[in-house]
Amino acid sequence: MRKPLVSNNQVVIDASGKILGRLASQVAVVLRGKNLPSFRPDVISGPKVLVKNFSKMLVTGDKYKQKMYAHFSGYAGGLRQTSLGEKMKKDPKAVLMLAVKRMLPDNRTRNKILKRLTIQL
Repeated sequence: MRKPLVSNNQVVIDASGKILGRLASQVAVVLRGKNLPSFRPDVISGPKVLVKNFSKMLVTGDKYKQKMYAHFSGYAGGLRQTSLGEKMKKDPKAVLMLAVKRMLPDNRTRNKILKRLTIQL
């Protein structure tokens, strides 16, 4: 069995003045290691990522009121929706974590990759 190529370095990204979606895509690329010449899809080779100043992140337009996050329980009438503004008040880290999660591939490595992400408000 081949030993995975894991680098122990850390990338620090300053979120102040950056837009949510662009920041999330940048974080997802670095976490996955797609910016490295030694990228392999089956190996977690990206560095750890620390996002600083997340509270100074920007959202364009009127997304605080209009962008909705939905959760369905599976039962009739079980659709729950919250706006971006409500979600930011409740747990601001979850907003970036969910955006990055949805930009990563839906396979067994996604949760392992997400554990390498740290967010500081």
